[in-house]
Amino acid sequence: MKIVFATKNEGKVREIKEMLASTNVELLSLNHFESLPEIVEDGKTYLENALKKARIVSESTGETVLADDSGLEVAALGGEPGIYSARYAGEGASDDENNARLLDKLKDIPRERRDASFCCALVLYETNGNYHSFEARWQGRIIDESKGDNGFGYDPIFFCPELNKTAAQLPPEIKNKVSHRGQAFAKLKDYLGSLLT
Repeated sequence: MKIVFATKNEGKVREIKEMLASTNVELLSLNHFESLPEIVEDGKTYLENALKKARIVSESTGETVLADDSGLEVAALGGEPGIYSARYAGEGASDDENNARLLDKLKDIPRERRDASFCCALVLYETNGNYHSFEARWQGRIIDESKGDNGFGYDPIFFCPELNKTAAQLPPEIKNKVSHRGQAFAKLKDYLGSLLT
């Protein structure tokens, strides 16, 4: 089964290939295609953004497409940064700039009130226009100092109480099991398994 993953990030593709290793899926990235349209992620939810990406790429390539959208939600900030997680400090902002903006907004909020969750919406879009969605959340808390060298984005300041580590301190094989993305992909894997049996 051939699936196009709607990303140009080969690191992300490698991570997903590992998660889907036992499914006989051939996973391609957007780097295998030329002249795809620019996609503006203007949805109000992760699911809307993932669905839009998946639909446009599927219609452009004629292939079954997998797309995801994810973000961090901090309860004390009313769910910010949410769907704006990747550009919280402005378009083209670095991970460090986004983290700095978040910590600045949380500076007067005590640690015990900094509950947060990573959210992921995953869409598998078929060439006939049917699609299946898989969503998951990972609960944690935001801490003041960056810890760990793994991961990206908000991982160094997202603390997981159950594991007593930040997301950036977890080895990839553990993170891929417990994270929002890992949980959503586990649901996708179960679905693909049911198709192939």
